[in-house]
Amino acid sequence: MKTAFFLSITVAALVAAAPASAQAPAAGAKPMTAVATFAGGCFWCMEPPYDKLTGVLATTSGYMGGKKRYPTYEEVSSGFTGHTEVVQVLYDPSKVSYEKLLDVFWVNIDPTVKDRQFCDVGSQYRTAIFVHSPEQRKAAEASIAALAKARPFKDAIVTPVADAGEFWPAEDYHQDYYLKNPVRYTYYRTGCGRDARLKQLWGDRAGK
Repeated sequence: MKTAFFLSITVAALVAAAPASAQAPAAGAKPMTAVATFAGGCFWCMEPPYDKLTGVLATTSGYMGGKKRYPTYEEVSSGFTGHTEVVQVLYDPSKVSYEKLLDVFWVNIDPTVKDRQFCDVGSQYRTAIFVHSPEQRKAAEASIAALAKARPFKDAIVTPVADAGEFWPAEDYHQDYYLKNPVRYTYYRTGCGRDARLKQLWGDRAGK
């Protein structure tokens, strides 16, 4: 998460509080900001690749896909709330495209397994692309089709595209975890086998 933004409120609240001119760009013009949401297993590991992208304004770890309001980490971790860990990306479409965000998503996950990522098992670690508009859905589905055609690995892609639901920011101690606790983060990431598996799937593109 980039620290220029407050994390205690949702992106939706930020948009609602913005001036009307910011919410309604001129016809034909790209909006000043847009939101993308990706589930890629442990959200600690999904913030870094987006934080380093030019055009990404903020990343926030949180929960989506469940029905309970205001879920806690402990509740989500139990697997009973229906949520999955996600990273929500606030970005400037004039500087980075949604297609680029999709490219980064793929090479940071294992899209061939269901209800798990690396050493983390359970529906709370499932992968998904949560779309916020018909345009995002079209781009996400085209991205999956392109990967299926290219077949960079033999197994089928099981990552679904789903409509974005309500986003619940995770607790503060989860935000920027890789910066706040670099030793523990590295130990977890290595021990979980994330980078080794990404290398098997994506080769030199892994984690980019």
